[in-house]
Amino acid sequence: MTTLGILGAGQLGRMLALAGYPLGMRFRFFDPAPDAPAKLLADHLTADYGDTDALRRFADGVDVITYEFENVPVETARFLQQFCPVYPPPMALEKGQDRLVEKNFFRALGIPTPDFAAISTETDLEPAAALTGFPAVLKTRRMGYDGKGQFTVWNREELAEAFRALNGQPAILEQFIPFERELSILGVRGRDGEIVFYPLTENTHREGILRLSVAPAPRRPQTSQLLAYRQSTQSLAEMYATALMTALDYVGVLAIELFQAGDRLLANEMAPRVHNSGHWTLQGAVTSQFENHVRAVMGLPLGSTNPLGVTAMVNLIGQIPPLESILKIEGAHLHLYDKAPRPGRKVGHINLTARTHDELLSKAEIIRKLVDG
Repeated sequence: MTTLGILGAGQLGRMLALAGYPLGMRFRFFDPAPDAPAKLLADHLTADYGDTDALRRFADGVDVITYEFENVPVETARFLQQFCPVYPPPMALEKGQDRLVEKNFFRALGIPTPDFAAISTETDLEPAAALTGFPAVLKTRRMGYDGKGQFTVWNREELAEAFRALNGQPAILEQFIPFERELSILGVRGRDGEIVFYPLTENTHREGILRLSVAPAPRRPQTSQLLAYRQSTQSLAEMYATALMTALDYVGVLAIELFQAGDRLLANEMAPRVHNSGHWTLQGAVTSQFENHVRAVMGLPLGSTNPLGVTAMVNLIGQIPPLESILKIEGAHLHLYDKAPRPGRKVGHINLTARTHDELLSKAEIIRKLVDG
């Protein structure tokens, strides 16, 4: 029986294992946190990512290694390559962990991004602001997620104050894009180079945290060329993802977060892993992103990414509403992560399925009131 090792035992690792068990896979997790959400699903080795002895024990008997979040140290992934294949390749981690490196990588491949500038010291603030203008978004180059380490600034005084709040961490200043909507594209590349894509997903964030995803992304322009518009946006996003996956010799699921502004589609950042905006695929696609990631890294044929109607994913942030109120809604599918609720923490999500976008959004509004109320 094939064993897949997963670096990180959070909710994404948990859902990878749940998708892989029906395929006859076994799993092993490596995570410094003893109370990680996936701990009950498989062997869980608790140690620091720099502990080479523990990494050797983790790799012993594992056929392939993957990871569930992009902040696994690159050195850890490269160390493990001497024992078995690691997918996605460590270079994807290297490119995705530093926002400046990532943006330069996008530009080198011809993928448009907002204007940006590196900031290392206060002397960099003035030339950076001259390039991006105001408003702008200051972000730490490394780490930072769900809005952490990010500030929207409206003038030079706010920029200087925000940079001081980062306590000298290397940063990047990005042009603020007045986008019409946020989208994401999820692609999957197999070990044989086959690539498949899920339909574009429309995402809504609040306080830097993803709250709602709708897929396939609703058509927006009210013109007679709706289908052509949607196809061209999908094709453009697929072109960006194909360029990235080809350059990285990628294997697995890759997500790219995008800003749509008029006829422009700008890349914000990539995630070399299964992604929150792809959770809808658990009920909304023929093959979920989790199963397709397992298939890809294990060298198995990729599954169909066709949608099954329309689906919304609502994140549960900080609290879990009464189960009865959720489960009585037709088409609602609850996924809890075995995480203790606390403010700002993703503790689960709800997938809603429907026949039309109007029906879907009415159900999502019911869920929103339960979640926010």
